[in-house]
Amino acid sequence: MRKFIASLDVGSSLIKLVVGEIVKNKVNILACVETPSRGIKKGYVINGESATEAFDEIFKKAETILGIPVKKVIASVPCAYTECFLSSGTIATTSPDKVINNNDIIKAMQKCVYNKVIDNRELVTVLPTSFKVNDEVVNNPLNMIADKLTMKSIIVTVPKKNIEGINTCLKNIGVELVDVVISPLADFYEHKDKAIAKEIGAVVNIGAETTTVSIFNRGILTNLEVIDIGGNTIDNDLSYVYKISLEDAKNIKEHLALAHTRLSQPNESVTLKDKHDENIKINQYDASEVVMSRLTEIISLAKKQINLLTKKEISYIMFTGGVTESVDFDILIEEILGNTGIIGNVEEIGARHNKYSTAVGTIKYYNSRLKLRNVEFSVFDKEEIEVLSGTDKGISIPDNSLLGKLFGYFFDN
Repeated sequence: MRKFIASLDVGSSLIKLVVGEIVKNKVNILACVETPSRGIKKGYVINGESATEAFDEIFKKAETILGIPVKKVIASVPCAYTECFLSSGTIATTSPDKVINNNDIIKAMQKCVYNKVIDNRELVTVLPTSFKVNDEVVNNPLNMIADKLTMKSIIVTVPKKNIEGINTCLKNIGVELVDVVISPLADFYEHKDKAIAKEIGAVVNIGAETTTVSIFNRGILTNLEVIDIGGNTIDNDLSYVYKISLEDAKNIKEHLALAHTRLSQPNESVTLKDKHDENIKINQYDASEVVMSRLTEIISLAKKQINLLTKKEISYIMFTGGVTESVDFDILIEEILGNTGIIGNVEEIGARHNKYSTAVGTIKYYNSRLKLRNVEFSVFDKEEIEVLSGTDKGISIPDNSLLGKLFGYFFDN
């Protein structure tokens, strides 16, 4: 079965929808669309009617590209008030020959969760940390022989209100919310490599209105915090300093200013109208000073928060989010954090920008959950895949060709 996964990233500035096919454990992007957020603040739905209209708009954009509607999606939800706690569960193996299979792992996960999630919270994920088989701790118990299996895991939950508004808006447009994820998990799966997966570090996502700081211990989320400051604050700073509109301020941030003044040019400038309809000349150096000052504050706050979240030695601090695409952001990171600070890089063709980090990472994260459970899943059914591939039009596209590759809710109760 060909595996297609759709992810929805509900941000304060933009709503992003990405549809990808998993081919040889890699994501081929089929559609990557965005629309300005409406009725959304810090990821929460504050105006259901406006948010529903925005969701409807972005799903129609995806349908225009794909030729078929996206009716199922995995969504990233606000991670404010996320709780991570340790749990364990023991089950008797189910097969007659006592060989541990995927069903045993799923049942052990369910045992870890049973009676552990209170009524006003929703389960996001179960992250296995270790297994015990025949009194021996192992990383992967599959196909081992034992009478019982014990799993230790970290349970991640969020308040139900983090999900309910998004779910309601999706239902209004006929889209099923299959599962949810929080941005730290998605960002980690998007940017991780073999080295990072074995170390203790932090992932920092600088969003439009908030900055999320999360701690990972060898690939396991252990703690996180949301700071109420983000990229939009830079727009406000530029707007205040130069008395220009927020739209003009955003353009200055994205197209003129640098993240560090070191390589900025005083003779490079733009002229535009201020709020008093008077011409104002803004040079790159001065604008970069404003941007650098606010980014320095955000990075310093993230560093301070990391020290509050963990006392363990940090091997890396990974930064992602749209603002990390700012020119010379790497210079600023190195100046403040040294070699510890690194910038993530979304490399998938069709989504090569760090603003898509969470959306693309959600696809990778969810695929890893499917593999762990040995479950087949696709947001498109067989007939829809035939339409997507063009086979209903009599076009034969081999699955192993480039074109063929391109077209190619929670745990069970």
